[in-house]
Amino acid sequence: MRDLTTRSAKILLAHPVNMARRNAGKPEANSIWLWGQGTRPSVPTLKERFGVEGSVISAVDLVNGLGRLAGLNLIKVPGATGFLDTDYSAKARYGLESLKTSDFLLLHIEAPDEAGHMGRADLKKEAIERIDELIIGPMLNGLGALGDFTILLMPDHATPSQIKTHSPEPVPFALLKSAELKSGGQAARRYTEAEGTRTGLVVGDGYHLIESLFGTRDESDLELKRGSANGAESCPRSGARD
Repeated sequence: MRDLTTRSAKILLAHPVNMARRNAGKPEANSIWLWGQGTRPSVPTLKERFGVEGSVISAVDLVNGLGRLAGLNLIKVPGATGFLDTDYSAKARYGLESLKTSDFLLLHIEAPDEAGHMGRADLKKEAIERIDELIIGPMLNGLGALGDFTILLMPDHATPSQIKTHSPEPVPFALLKSAELKSGGQAARRYTEAEGTRTGLVVGDGYHLIESLFGTRDESDLELKRGSANGAESCPRSGARD
């Protein structure tokens, strides 16, 4: 692979297109970059692990690829761009519709991450507000009509606007069950990093959260690190994961 990349530079140097661009004072394509190669990993599907079938909604190929590996159905939503101009409402509508006939939905929104990479805290705030208003609110309202449910809200990583790239600190998550809504649950908290850190709850291995989502892991296990730094909690059962 490295040899092919190296040889491409010599081939492209004498390519007619590049020669014409060079004579015109334009940038040239001077090498190829082979990225992302590999073999399909052997992983169990969600049906094999938890007995559930579902769908994934995302405008990001990586997320859709993970969804395929998990055995999920890919839903293409018109207007879903993977950017700040994505159709938030359409994602919620298509997501609720899918849950009428399936057990699970992975709904991914890329907009806040893109705003972070741009260094635009104002656009990141706007994206989060749209998610809250146009996705989370409608989803919570609509899920009640479908029966009992559990919802897990979390980012996959932090992208601070100050550094414009990913950072390794724990991120907040919220795990909410419909039964807790009906009973009143615990006291409501804001879903923020600062609010979450005050709980002292950290889930060191984030992949365990899906076990709690599907009820195959005792939720008390999530509290083994209570008192550790960088914990998080929002409402009503929540915390942070590394």
